[in-house]
Amino acid sequence: MAMTEIAGVLPVVSTPFAVDWSIDRANLRREVDWLLGHGAHGVTVGMVSEMLRLSPDERRTLCEDLVAAVDGRGLVITSVGAESTDQAVTLARHAAAAGADALMANPPLTVSGLAAEQLITHYCALADASGDVPLIVQDASGYIGSAVALETLAELADRYDHTKIQFKPEAQPLGARLTRLMELTEGRARVFEGIGGLALVDNYQRGVVGSMPGADLIWAVVPLWRSLVAGDFDAAYQIHAALAAVMSMVSNLDSFVAMEKHLLVRQGVLPDARQRQPVAFVLDPQTRDELDRLTDRLAAVVGHRLKD
Repeated sequence: MAMTEIAGVLPVVSTPFAVDWSIDRANLRREVDWLLGHGAHGVTVGMVSEMLRLSPDERRTLCEDLVAAVDGRGLVITSVGAESTDQAVTLARHAAAAGADALMANPPLTVSGLAAEQLITHYCALADASGDVPLIVQDASGYIGSAVALETLAELADRYDHTKIQFKPEAQPLGARLTRLMELTEGRARVFEGIGGLALVDNYQRGVVGSMPGADLIWAVVPLWRSLVAGDFDAAYQIHAALAAVMSMVSNLDSFVAMEKHLLVRQGVLPDARQRQPVAFVLDPQTRDELDRLTDRLAAVVGHRLKD
């Protein structure tokens, strides 16, 4: 069976929570409709989905709900990263059976400096468990503190092929590492930009096939992507400059989630900004106001009307 081509703008969904802290399935569907309506090529479950604060059952339910909500209108990529190979394999098998178009997996977060051979064994187990479904290896070094060696990534691709094993690198220096990964794979690596569109213009010129930004600014990232594909770099740089100002406010994972949920509430996509507790960042009034001002400036550049 031919593998589905994974490409384009694939925003990471923000997980809405009901008053009892269960996943709000109705507002999740509303968010998916909004994202696809703004031109997203699909949706992704990732770190910003508060994945690490969901139970295994909730992660499986979220995958199933997204497949149902998208209903063939776009791609569904779901994270199966876990702290043990057994846990990750279980999630991978479920996601593949549930109809996900691709899987994504970060290395175990509690094992710093995992040996290359163990990482390869871990990812090979996931690749074998997921059959014809592509597996995106997420570096996630911004969260685990140590980058995956580029030679390890290239070896994974060589053991399978460059459709089965794909990449979302996040270690710095991002651009130089992306170019080196392309060199190691003779230009065949399929790579996704993964820092909210912040490096998309540079990364596009280095060969990325898509971006996985947050959900809140989809109306800016899609026009940015379209400008790049069309070769209109004047427009791309204008959008990027305003987008970068917004993204510069992100300091850690919880700040990303808090800002994203605030903007989704402001735009009428979500009814509230509940985050699973505890959190390491609280959006204070001054930060919120500056975020709103910068988002207004971005909307003006794109020609998008925000809902207040």
